[in-house]
Amino acid sequence: MISSIGNLPDSTEDLKKIIAEREQYYQVFIKCLEEKVSFLQGKLFGRKSEKISSGKYLQTLLFDEVEDTVDKSLADDDDDKIIVPTHKRKKPGRKPLPENLPRVEKIHDLTEEEKMCACGAKMERIGQEVSEKLDIIPAKVMVIRHIRPKYACKKCEGVESEQSPVKIAPPPPQLIPKSIATAGLIAHIITAKFVDALPLFRQEKIFARLGVLISRATMANWLIKVAEQCRPLLSLMQQGLLSGPLINIDETPVQVLDEPGRANTTKSYMWVFRGGPIGQQVLIFQYHPTRSGKVALEFLAEYEGYIQTDGYSGYDELASQSGIIHVGCWTHARRNFVDVLKAMGGGKKKKGNAPVAL
Repeated sequence: MISSIGNLPDSTEDLKKIIAEREQYYQVFIKCLEEKVSFLQGKLFGRKSEKISSGKYLQTLLFDEVEDTVDKSLADDDDDKIIVPTHKRKKPGRKPLPENLPRVEKIHDLTEEEKMCACGAKMERIGQEVSEKLDIIPAKVMVIRHIRPKYACKKCEGVESEQSPVKIAPPPPQLIPKSIATAGLIAHIITAKFVDALPLFRQEKIFARLGVLISRATMANWLIKVAEQCRPLLSLMQQGLLSGPLINIDETPVQVLDEPGRANTTKSYMWVFRGGPIGQQVLIFQYHPTRSGKVALEFLAEYEGYIQTDGYSGYDELASQSGIIHVGCWTHARRNFVDVLKAMGGGKKKKGNAPVAL
């Protein structure tokens, strides 16, 4: 393409040809920019989920030929209009309450005076109406007192003996020795934090409302000590995970506040490993300050089998370990084609089975 006016030809035909080439170039360029804008708008404001129901997918493929035939017939005769009668949509009914929940019956009966008919006879019960409401019992805390009676022999009192004159039952086993926390309380704190995403400082306020003062530092110490005691169980879970034929690996960024030696804005990563024998799947979460592939390499030491990842380059280090076969993720492979379809026309309907299959 000529970029300087001095290099323009004198022939009118050549000038028209140059103008046509530039027009074609800018049309393609503008089209590319429009597709980029459409793609970025979809990323910002569009639907994030890529799920499609299997039933809808199969029906579309089965009746695609019929749909094409209908489209052609409509195109041949645009004047014919078909009026489809409307229908009322059924509202989804309320789901029944679970049968396994305990029932507390409250009878709302008439008074003896209200049971008297206007004729003077007493009315008889002929049935009943039952309605169920869902209630909840708020959490409550209690103190469990462990009482261990002591026993001594009065006859041996004052007599020297190698055995202790006093006997007492051994204390019950504790998850954390010399702690006021029971296993149930610690399980409650762990579930609230790691399953329900309830930070310790909020749990501290909840316990305060219940009349118990437990600082977040105390709860954090409990969690650390329990984690140390669970290491043998974690090692056993890792052995089970590595015994399976396939391991799925992913990592996601997390921010840790007030981490020693690191700024609050520094990214850390939670690594997730999923695998194990069929029917006995194991999930293990590991926190690491980096996204280095050495994390996965260390976890998968002596492992032989398939690993499935999202294609992050850090996993390339696993190629150095013999016996590992690295396979891709269909979701991530499909996503590139989905992005192309979105950029091609937004919400316009595409013909053919390829867009439906994607």
